[in-house]
Amino acid sequence: MKRATRTRWMRRPRGQALVEFALVFPVFILVLLSVFDLGRGVFIYNGLTNAAREGARLAIVNQDPALVEQRVQEQLFASTLSNVGSVVEFHKQLPNDDPTTNPSCTVMATGCIAVVTAQVDWSAITPIVGSIIGPITFTARSELPVELVCPNPKYPDYATSALCPKQP
Repeated sequence: MKRATRTRWMRRPRGQALVEFALVFPVFILVLLSVFDLGRGVFIYNGLTNAAREGARLAIVNQDPALVEQRVQEQLFASTLSNVGSVVEFHKQLPNDDPTTNPSCTVMATGCIAVVTAQVDWSAITPIVGSIIGPITFTARSELPVELVCPNPKYPDYATSALCPKQP
C-alpha cells in the first residue's frame, strides 16, 4: 500500500505567523502608546482648566495678580510641563458682550469680570507621534464676576492683600 502524500499547496507554511507578528506588533504598540498620550493630554487639559478656575475663584475676592498667578501654579499638578503661564485681567461687565473685548476696570468695583487665562505646552511621549505633531499649547480661560474689592485702602480690615479673606 502506498502512503498518501500531501501536495505542496496543503503543506502548512512555516514562519508565516512570525512574519505577520513582526509586521503588526510595532504598529500595535504605536497605537497603544498614542492612546496613552491622548489620555495624558486630556488629563493635563482638565488640570489646566481646574487651575484657571481656582485662580478665578481667588481673583473675585482678592485682586492681587501675583497671588492669583501663584494659585494657578500651585493648582497645576503637572510640574514637568514647559511654558506654564497665566494672565489675570479685570474687565468691565457689559450686557451680552465678551469680557475680553470690554475695557479694563481701571477702578476695581464689584461687578467687574475677573478673567484668568492659563496655558501650558504639552508634547507627546510617543517618539514617532511626538515628532510629527510637536508641542501643543493648551489654553484654559475662566471668567467670574468680582464679589469683593480687596485690597481696599478704604477699609482697614482689607487694607493689604494679606488681610483679604482668601489666600492661596
